[in-house]
Amino acid sequence: MLENGGGKDRESFEDGLGAAMKQAGEEFSVAGRPLLDGGVARGRRRTVLRRSAAVTGSVAALAVIGLGGSFVTGDVGSSQNGGEVGGTSAALSPVAGTLAALLPEGRLSEQPAGGGGGTDDRKHPRPEGAASVVYDDGHGKAALSVTLGRENPARLNKDELSCPDSNVNTFEDCSATKLKDGSRLVLFKGWEYPDRREETKWWYADLLTPEGYRISMSEWNAPAEKGAPVSRSTPPLSLDRMKQLVRAEEWRPLVASLPEPEEQAPAPPAPKGLSGAVILDRLTAQLPDGLTVKASGKQEAEYAYVVVDDGRGKSFVQINVQPNMSDVEGDLFGAGTEVLPDGTKVVTHEGPGEKGGEGVKTRQVDTIRPDGFRVVISAFNTANQNEAATRAEPALTLAQLREIATSQVWRK
Repeated sequence: MLENGGGKDRESFEDGLGAAMKQAGEEFSVAGRPLLDGGVARGRRRTVLRRSAAVTGSVAALAVIGLGGSFVTGDVGSSQNGGEVGGTSAALSPVAGTLAALLPEGRLSEQPAGGGGGTDDRKHPRPEGAASVVYDDGHGKAALSVTLGRENPARLNKDELSCPDSNVNTFEDCSATKLKDGSRLVLFKGWEYPDRREETKWWYADLLTPEGYRISMSEWNAPAEKGAPVSRSTPPLSLDRMKQLVRAEEWRPLVASLPEPEEQAPAPPAPKGLSGAVILDRLTAQLPDGLTVKASGKQEAEYAYVVVDDGRGKSFVQINVQPNMSDVEGDLFGAGTEVLPDGTKVVTHEGPGEKGGEGVKTRQVDTIRPDGFRVVISAFNTANQNEAATRAEPALTLAQLREIATSQVWRK
């Protein structure tokens, strides 16, 4: 079994392990790319399932850790080789030590060169409730990460601790269950990149107990989450083993020592614009005759989609309805823009899809009214942008998309 090192080496390891941890979170510009990952809110791509295992609420500082940095070299706790990391001897932090004690026999090793991290990373403090390692059970190195936090279960977003939408995301397997003790558990098998442009697999287990203890664990079949070649066919731990790990009693004292969630946290501001439910209803009502809706979905506000079939295969159609978008007008409505009598600007696009699915084509109509009210709609020749094309062309023509986008129904 892996063992936890100890003694006076612990303090120096805190600096070494700190180099391996960084706060996650990405923001994306939408200039020229108006529909990404299921919708855009105010010119920014809304993060969808990145990650379900991300810590929220009063423990937002305990973000999921990226795996760029150095870890213990050789057998953990080896006092003879000292576990040298960048010239410092290493002992495990409480979270990493608990993880090591729960893992099957193996080795924790240094992150491969070029995988990120470095001495500058040591300037960033190590989050108290998180740890990341590179683990080798003899069948190839694999990145593992654990995040601990405390949540108010009643205040969680309804989309948390649920499986992703299979029409928007591509994954192998997912289950979201309520356990006998009242805990909520998500077990997920998928890929780091939903379009599978790289074969890095990402599996996770995410647990929330009735008292608000959140234990999330992720694993990959590569020594880093991104930027490292695949080192094994699958991550090292089965989902059953991951379930056992996140439910282990050993985590509870560590979670209990973290700050309690805020009792009276302010409610998030109400979304502006049309709700996703209203958008979905109005989109469905305007679809051309001959189309059957096979699936649909929405975000809380500003976005909805349908999967339609005209008898020649499924086609994904998505729409954003966004107020106050004048700030991106100059980026999105340039050369080739048509101006209608009421001042509405219209641009059309037709070409390959953005997500990388083989043979995927897209048709898009983007509009903006003089007051910044934007409606942009796209249709694809597949039911899921991340997967290969399932028909020759999208089910809706540019003319049909234009009619929907310029309809006055969106201003009611």
